[in-house]
Amino acid sequence: MKDYTVTPLDFDGLHTYSVHDRHSKVTVEDFARPVRPGMRVRDLLTGLPAQLAGKDLPELVRRIAAAIRNRRPVLLGMGAHVIKVGLNPVLIDLMERGIISAIALNGAGIIHDTEIAMAGRTSEEVADVLGQGAFGAARETGEILNDAIRRGADQGIGMGEAVGNALLEHGFPHNDQSLLARARELNIPVTVHVAIGTDIIHIHPGADGAAIGRTSHHDFRLFCRLVSGLEDGVYLNVGSAVLLPEVFLKALTVVRNLGHQVRHLTTANFDFIRHYRPATNVVHRPTLEGGRGYNFTGHHELMIPLLAAAVVDELEKG
Repeated sequence: MKDYTVTPLDFDGLHTYSVHDRHSKVTVEDFARPVRPGMRVRDLLTGLPAQLAGKDLPELVRRIAAAIRNRRPVLLGMGAHVIKVGLNPVLIDLMERGIISAIALNGAGIIHDTEIAMAGRTSEEVADVLGQGAFGAARETGEILNDAIRRGADQGIGMGEAVGNALLEHGFPHNDQSLLARARELNIPVTVHVAIGTDIIHIHPGADGAAIGRTSHHDFRLFCRLVSGLEDGVYLNVGSAVLLPEVFLKALTVVRNLGHQVRHLTTANFDFIRHYRPATNVVHRPTLEGGRGYNFTGHHELMIPLLAAAVVDELEKG
């Protein structure tokens, strides 16, 4: 066989420079500090590497604390998985401390929260019951929620308020673990944003499409009112990949269209993986004219307690 006719490139004439003269993105000053027994949360955050999320998370914590000190709102939009992984007590504590101003849920959120309040358990094994057509057929869940929604429509109130009222009226044994019940007691708004057909209660005989639409649309308008006050405030999207990022973007355009000054705000998205809509509709687009957006990837059951502990610790600094 013949040798290659193409010869390797000769590097002898390559121009070099000193590493000491070059700009570098990472220095030893950015490195993490070793952990030690008895560290406070603020010490842990201070010791994170000043790179990527290690830099972003402490910055977000400071922005949330600044919003609270300046009496600006911190709104939480969340998917139902946050409830399913057991974070209600953490979020309730943040409501009781005056850190969370309002909560926006999808339709699944009221289902899992109501089952927690009612039975202290939720989240069926879908694969075990889907074949028999029994998925989502829990009688009490459908009856209680659909009745609450119909009553809410008759009273001219939103779905979140209606369900919170119903949980308190029933006096369920685990209401102290329910976001909706505790928020109602604290008079903290909870809005519920529903897509028809996505939730198990829509297949129950008591489902009333008109009532669902009326109460959920009421909550969208209430959410818009909350978003209208977000100047220098914070919006957190946790575990909603599509619905709530879309709702937030539409609410933001409504309030800006109506002349409300919402330009400088802080937004953050927390989820297992990075999705298009939260990154675009929560982190990037809303902050183009001011403020700052953040994106964090990780398990809710780890990230949200860490965030909560860091914010509480930061606020205790005074």
